[in-house]
Amino acid sequence: MNNIIVFGASGQLGQCLKNIASKKVITNIYFLSSSEANILDTETLKKVFEAYNPEYVINCAAYTAVDKAEDDQEMALKINKTGVENLSHACVEHSSTLIHISTDFVFKGDKAKPLTEVDETKPVSVYGKTKLDGEKVIESLLKKIFIIRTGWLYSEYGNNFAKTMLRLGSEKDELKIIADQVGTPTYAIDLASTILQIIKSGNTAYGIYHYSNEGVTSWYDFAKAIFDIADIEIKAIPVKTEEYLTKATRPPYSVLDKSKIKKEFNLEIPYWRDSLITCINKLKQ
Repeated sequence: MNNIIVFGASGQLGQCLKNIASKKVITNIYFLSSSEANILDTETLKKVFEAYNPEYVINCAAYTAVDKAEDDQEMALKINKTGVENLSHACVEHSSTLIHISTDFVFKGDKAKPLTEVDETKPVSVYGKTKLDGEKVIESLLKKIFIIRTGWLYSEYGNNFAKTMLRLGSEKDELKIIADQVGTPTYAIDLASTILQIIKSGNTAYGIYHYSNEGVTSWYDFAKAIFDIADIEIKAIPVKTEEYLTKATRPPYSVLDKSKIKKEFNLEIPYWRDSLITCINKLKQ
């Protein structure tokens, strides 16, 4: 196998990929942060591709500040669409396969059934719209693509819901948590393992795939599980979305149907709570 480049390597998923690659002793994978290789800088991208001539490109670079994007639409669009377009052109020139990480936010989430890859996309936030724009750009320019939609990412790395709950749980006596938004937590280590498994398989069933851990929960029940596993005593109060207003609208139901990725790559996906136990045990070490 030839070289693999990871863009956005200093983010949560990028760090998880580095962790798994190290354990699997994958030596031909190169991790580039946004300061080393900004996807908006076409000259730098050209040099990077010429230097590494990658067979696979994993794009973890994204504008992910969901609420901030509502007021910073221009930058969100630049990174999530224009940057992705720049990467796609570079992949075309070097015949590289692009693995791009997308989001459950491309859906409106108003139907209580697991979302498949062919369900109608109808984002209700700037973040979701710009990520969908990125998907469409990739599909218009490239054939060798794996677009992986995911959601509710957490891990030992970066800023995420699990780490925030652990911190707040140690600081507060009670906490209000949204109980009417439903989805599935995704342990970013599990996603990273899956991405590297896709590459190792050599499978060329290109297209859009959904990935999260198994099971279904709410943010409230997710938080309760975190407190339970970590032995944190705190009063968790369930609230409705309208009681906890945010700048951006969230999809109320974003459970992803993973049948396609499981069948195509022969995956056994861990149950969300089992992976959460693994993550919290690592954080407590």
